[in-house]
Amino acid sequence: MDENVVNKNPIQSAERIFQVLETLAQMGPIGLMDLSNHLGLHKSTVHRLLTSLIYMGYARQDEDTQKYMLSYKIVGLSGQLLDKIDILPIAHSYMKQLAELSQETVHLVQRNENDIIYIDKVESKVSSIRMVSQIGLIHPMYCSGVGKAILASLSIEEVTKIWNASIIEKKTPKTITSLEELLKVLEVVRERGYAMDDEENEMGVRCIAACIYDYRGKAKYAFSISAPLSRMTDERVKELAEYVLQVKNDLSMALGYRIKN
Repeated sequence: MDENVVNKNPIQSAERIFQVLETLAQMGPIGLMDLSNHLGLHKSTVHRLLTSLIYMGYARQDEDTQKYMLSYKIVGLSGQLLDKIDILPIAHSYMKQLAELSQETVHLVQRNENDIIYIDKVESKVSSIRMVSQIGLIHPMYCSGVGKAILASLSIEEVTKIWNASIIEKKTPKTITSLEELLKVLEVVRERGYAMDDEENEMGVRCIAACIYDYRGKAKYAFSISAPLSRMTDERVKELAEYVLQVKNDLSMALGYRIKN
């Protein structure tokens, strides 16, 4: 195929209408003359393109200022796209890299109403110890690092609702069995950005975990690094926390999350 054909938009009007869309997104409310000057197009041409965008519901004109701006319809489109993103192909490479850096087992979970379900697992290639967890395992949120990472992103009312709907069991001497204690722990999770499972589900095993935010700022997923107590010392947790927080940030941004300044 001719390279000139590939590099040239075959429909000039389509190119121009997207130029208008992109400019409105970048600049916000803008007058017709300013928009025409910015695009280097005749005023009548830009007016025609704007009229078409308004007709289709992607733009609107302020009655008082007469300036043009995008409508929320474009936001709806992006939301529909992001809702259909399959996290596994995106997240697996991060989980694999985290397992290689930590030399420990890494899990990825998804919230399933009041529980979490394991949807990915990368075993350590170095350690001879294998975690009993497996993909498809459903686990309560209150006694797992990944569950607490997600709970910390929720309101007190939501946490209380999940707590009341859960069967609270003292799985180990360290398992949290009171809502008051859980809420205190979640405050710490919010402050430092990651959660811990400190032998609360299984004696001799510690986990460091973090949630993943989507474009709406909701935490539907979380991941963790799990290791025997002998290797997951407090000093090691501090070291791994840097990797965990970086992956939390990178994966959240990959799902459309943007940190508000």
